[in-house]
Amino acid sequence: MPSLYLLIPLSLVLFVFAIWAIYYAVKSNQFEDLDNAPEQIILDDRQERRKHHH
Repeated sequence: MPSLYLLIPLSLVLFVFAIWAIYYAVKSNQFEDLDNAPEQIILDDRQERRKHHH
């Protein structure tokens, strides 16, 4: 029973932190372009290589 006095507030704090983290990610446009992000990394790498070779 005494462990509940620690676990319930701890779970509430973690819950509030998770809600804040999701809110922050949405507000800072982290989910804006999910389809083209992997391709953009490859394209940026190719552009850097071209700069160094020429």
